[in-house]
Amino acid sequence: MSQRIDLEQLCADRGLRITEQRRVIARVLSESEDHPDVEQLHQRASAIDPKISIATVYRTVRLFEEAGILDRHDFGDGRARYEAAPEAHHDHLIDVESGKVVEFVDPELEALQKVIAERLGYRLVDHRMELYGVKLDRGDKAD
Repeated sequence: MSQRIDLEQLCADRGLRITEQRRVIARVLSESEDHPDVEQLHQRASAIDPKISIATVYRTVRLFEEAGILDRHDFGDGRARYEAAPEAHHDHLIDVESGKVVEFVDPELEALQKVIAERLGYRLVDHRMELYGVKLDRGDKAD
Protein backbone atom coordinates (compact mmCIF):
# COMPACT_ATOMS: atom_id res chain seq x y z
CA MET A 1 0.00 0.00 0.00
CA SER A 2 2.89 2.38 0.62
CA GLN A 3 3.10 4.96 -2.10
CA ARG A 4 6.53 6.26 -3.02
CA ILE A 5 6.94 9.84 -1.88
CA ASP A 6 9.96 11.80 -3.03
CA LEU A 7 11.13 13.45 0.19
CA GLU A 8 13.99 15.14 -1.60
CA GLN A 9 11.52 16.94 -3.87
CA LEU A 10 9.33 17.82 -0.88
CA CYS A 11 12.39 19.37 0.80
CA ALA A 12 12.99 21.48 -2.30
CA ASP A 13 9.29 22.42 -2.45
CA ARG A 14 9.41 23.58 1.19
CA GLY A 15 12.64 25.51 0.72
CA LEU A 16 14.72 23.27 2.99
CA ARG A 17 18.44 23.28 2.41
CA ILE A 18 19.37 19.82 1.18
CA THR A 19 22.87 18.70 2.06
CA GLU A 20 24.31 15.51 0.62
CA GLN A 21 23.70 13.68 3.92
CA ARG A 22 20.09 14.92 4.09
CA ARG A 23 19.68 13.78 0.48
CA VAL A 24 20.82 10.26 1.44
CA ILE A 25 18.48 10.16 4.46
CA ALA A 26 15.58 11.47 2.35
CA ARG A 27 16.25 8.81 -0.28
CA VAL A 28 16.40 6.04 2.34
CA LEU A 29 13.08 7.21 3.81
CA SER A 30 11.48 7.52 0.37
CA GLU A 31 12.52 3.98 -0.53
CA SER A 32 11.49 2.41 2.81
CA GLU A 33 8.59 0.01 2.60
CA ASP A 34 8.46 -0.31 6.38
CA HIS A 35 8.33 2.24 9.19
CA PRO A 36 11.97 2.45 10.31
CA ASP A 37 13.19 3.92 13.58
CA VAL A 38 16.21 6.25 13.79
CA GLU A 39 18.65 3.40 14.36
CA GLN A 40 17.39 1.56 11.28
CA LEU A 41 17.57 4.79 9.25
CA HIS A 42 21.13 5.35 10.43
CA GLN A 43 22.12 1.80 9.52
CA ARG A 44 20.64 2.13 6.01
CA ALA A 45 21.99 5.65 5.40
CA SER A 46 25.49 4.86 6.68
CA ALA A 47 25.62 1.87 4.32
CA ILE A 48 25.42 4.48 1.53
CA ASP A 49 27.55 7.16 3.24
CA PRO A 50 29.60 5.90 6.22
CA LYS A 51 30.21 9.50 7.36
CA ILE A 52 26.55 9.97 8.37
CA SER A 53 26.34 10.04 12.16
CA ILE A 54 23.38 9.01 14.29
CA ALA A 55 23.17 12.64 15.48
CA THR A 56 22.76 13.78 11.85
CA VAL A 57 19.93 11.28 11.38
CA TYR A 58 18.19 12.52 14.56
CA ARG A 59 18.53 16.17 13.48
CA THR A 60 17.34 15.43 9.94
CA VAL A 61 14.34 13.42 11.11
CA ARG A 62 13.35 16.25 13.47
CA LEU A 63 13.76 18.82 10.66
CA PHE A 64 11.67 16.73 8.23
CA GLU A 65 9.00 16.19 10.87
CA GLU A 66 8.82 19.92 11.70
CA ALA A 67 8.51 20.66 7.96
CA GLY A 68 5.51 18.32 7.77
CA ILE A 69 7.08 15.91 5.30
CA LEU A 70 7.63 13.07 7.76
CA ASP A 71 5.19 11.43 10.17
CA ARG A 72 6.26 9.94 13.49
CA HIS A 73 4.45 6.92 14.90
CA ASP A 74 4.57 5.06 18.18
CA PHE A 75 3.39 1.52 17.55
CA GLY A 76 3.72 0.46 21.17
CA ASP A 77 7.25 -0.93 20.96
CA GLY A 78 8.92 2.05 22.64
CA ARG A 79 10.57 3.30 19.44
CA ALA A 80 9.53 6.27 17.35
CA ARG A 81 8.99 5.04 13.79
CA TYR A 82 8.81 7.17 10.66
CA GLU A 83 7.22 7.32 7.25
CA ALA A 84 7.01 9.97 4.59
CA ALA A 85 3.87 12.02 5.23
CA PRO A 86 1.38 10.29 2.96
CA GLU A 87 -0.54 12.15 0.29
CA ALA A 88 -3.58 9.97 0.97
CA HIS A 89 -4.80 8.97 4.42
CA HIS A 90 -4.31 5.42 5.64
CA ASP A 91 -4.49 3.57 8.94
CA HIS A 92 -2.23 0.95 10.51
CA LEU A 93 -2.66 -2.56 11.88
CA ILE A 94 0.27 -3.65 14.04
CA ASP A 95 1.02 -7.33 14.65
CA VAL A 96 1.99 -7.32 18.35
CA GLU A 97 3.94 -10.56 18.01
CA SER A 98 6.07 -9.81 14.94
CA GLY A 99 5.97 -6.00 14.91
CA LYS A 100 4.82 -6.04 11.27
CA VAL A 101 2.86 -2.92 10.32
CA VAL A 102 0.10 -3.29 7.74
CA GLU A 103 -1.27 -0.13 6.11
CA PHE A 104 -4.91 -0.14 5.06
CA VAL A 105 -7.76 2.08 3.88
CA ASP A 106 -11.39 1.20 4.55
CA PRO A 107 -13.98 3.66 3.15
CA GLU A 108 -16.71 2.22 5.40
CA LEU A 109 -14.58 2.79 8.48
CA GLU A 110 -13.72 6.33 7.37
CA ALA A 111 -17.42 7.13 6.93
CA LEU A 112 -18.28 5.61 10.32
CA GLN A 113 -15.67 7.75 12.06
CA LYS A 114 -17.27 10.89 10.59
CA VAL A 115 -20.72 9.72 11.69
CA ILE A 116 -19.48 9.05 15.23
CA ALA A 117 -17.85 12.49 15.46
CA GLU A 118 -21.06 14.15 14.23
CA ARG A 119 -23.17 12.10 16.66
CA LEU A 120 -20.94 13.44 19.46
CA GLY A 121 -21.33 17.01 18.15
CA TYR A 122 -18.05 17.36 16.23
CA ARG A 123 -16.85 17.79 12.68
CA LEU A 124 -13.94 15.44 12.14
CA VAL A 125 -10.88 17.34 10.87
CA ASP A 126 -8.22 14.64 11.22
CA HIS A 127 -7.56 11.32 12.87
CA ARG A 128 -5.02 8.57 13.28
CA MET A 129 -6.02 4.96 13.82
CA GLU A 130 -3.74 2.18 14.95
CA LEU A 131 -5.12 -1.31 15.49
CA TYR A 132 -3.11 -3.93 17.39
CA GLY A 133 -3.62 -7.64 16.81
CA VAL A 134 -2.20 -11.12 16.49
CA LYS A 135 -2.26 -13.14 13.31
CA LEU A 136 -5.11 -15.66 13.17
CA ASP A 137 -4.25 -19.27 12.57
CA ARG A 138 -5.97 -20.55 9.44
CA GLY A 139 -8.60 -22.41 11.52
CA ASP A 140 -9.23 -19.52 13.94
CA LYS A 141 -12.04 -17.05 13.53
CA ALA A 142 -11.97 -13.46 14.69
CA ASP A 143 -14.35 -12.69 17.57
